[in-house]
Amino acid sequence: MTLTRLMIAFAGTELPAASARRINEQGAAGVTLFRAPNVGDASQIRKLTAAIQGARPAGAPPVLVAADQEGGQLLALGDATTQFAGAMALGAAGDEELAERIAGAMARELRALGVNVNYAPVCDVANNPANPTLGIRSFGDDPDTVGKLAAATVRGLQQHGVAATVKHFPGAGDTAADPHHELPLVARTNAELAQRELVPFRAALAAGARMVMTGHLALTGGIDDLPTSLSAAVLRDLLRGQLAFNGVTVTDALDMRALAQGSAQIVDAVAALRAGEDVLLGTPDERALERLEEGLAQAQRRGLLDADDDAAATRRLVELRGWLGRFRQPPLDIVGCDAHQALAAELARRSITLVRNDQGLVPLRPAADSRVTVVQTMPADLTPADTSSTVPPTLASALRRRHAGVDEILLPHTPGEADVAGLGERLAASDFVIVGTFSAHLQTAQAGLAAAVLASGKPTVTVALRTPWDLLAYPSARTHVCSFGILPPSMEALAAALLGEAPFVGRLPVEIGGLHPRGHGLAAPG
Repeated sequence: MTLTRLMIAFAGTELPAASARRINEQGAAGVTLFRAPNVGDASQIRKLTAAIQGARPAGAPPVLVAADQEGGQLLALGDATTQFAGAMALGAAGDEELAERIAGAMARELRALGVNVNYAPVCDVANNPANPTLGIRSFGDDPDTVGKLAAATVRGLQQHGVAATVKHFPGAGDTAADPHHELPLVARTNAELAQRELVPFRAALAAGARMVMTGHLALTGGIDDLPTSLSAAVLRDLLRGQLAFNGVTVTDALDMRALAQGSAQIVDAVAALRAGEDVLLGTPDERALERLEEGLAQAQRRGLLDADDDAAATRRLVELRGWLGRFRQPPLDIVGCDAHQALAAELARRSITLVRNDQGLVPLRPAADSRVTVVQTMPADLTPADTSSTVPPTLASALRRRHAGVDEILLPHTPGEADVAGLGERLAASDFVIVGTFSAHLQTAQAGLAAAVLASGKPTVTVALRTPWDLLAYPSARTHVCSFGILPPSMEALAAALLGEAPFVGRLPVEIGGLHPRGHGLAAPG
């Protein structure tokens, strides 16, 4: 059996012979690149993707080469690419035109690297702060605004030859579980889905999105209890029927524990294809790929895979690959170019949001001999859909470029009692303190760190360096800022705003304890 309905993956920065065989002889639909096993510098990525395309049969259209290049906390293609803040930063900026420009720049870089499919944008609505895997990957909690920004992202990606993949259909915002570890449940009726979760997907599909990624979640409120990636009611009736989507569908990664793993994984893989999925998203586990090859071949021999479904999926893939073949590859020097760096700086500047300034503490405007202390923990990956651990802390250095008297206290990501016990003494000489937290509403150690700093009595600015709901974990904070990420452009913009070099112009894209600028709509470009 061929592998025309499988996205393969592999470990290593060069194309293995087994993967080349799967592309050339078995017709694999494409390859997904992951940061840890596949990505080095820009020239290595381009060489790797050229080898992937070179492995296809003579005269065949381009295979799909995909990556999770969302921006923000998930940058699958590494540090060589421009470090654009993610979806929620765009939500704070509230500008469709800016979102389209950002997506266009990302697409040019992707194409230059040889990547022609982006697993983005995220269309999930961030209406549940307890969701452990979504966070700043969402544009916000208003379905209409999420839809407008998702549609702009689709347009920006596809006008430069990168297929947009809207996810995680039919909407994974209101969950309290991570599908990497278990099956999330979403108690939505069909009517509720239509009013909230499906709104952004409708907008993104209307913008012409060529791919849809189905999430691994269960809709317990009305459709059925199967994982949505295995549900004919979701794939055939809802997506193909009600939403009239004619493009390519792909599952989320098969190694997520929301689905069966080990030898049982093939059952769910076959179930997904029978339910109407076009493509399965494999991962770099060679043994799992071998099991899929054997299992799919056996399923075909036993007549478990519908020939009409296979033909329809093949037709959609051929159409997509033909479209991808119309675009030329830009030069490699467009990756990280000055124009894109300026665009990343613009997004960062327009997203930094002042949530609370009850004491008028910011801008800080320290005297020449004042001491400013930055307290934060080392970044860590809070979910497998995360590359934050690769980003070094840069807020203190960004501040130090503007004010000489900046100290830094870096603690482990999960600080213990001993780490915070002596903070008061260490802050004794400080005139101002800036404490940055990472999803403190979900991590008690982060909340405890903020509480310890606030207890010092020093003039303190709390900064939510990731998800904006951190203020819920330390509501006594009088001065609070959201940066929506820790990438260097955001830290430069945050430092500039804190010291009065630039105004705070971002606006909350989600509600935090009743704080929400409802009704502001989308801002004009500027």
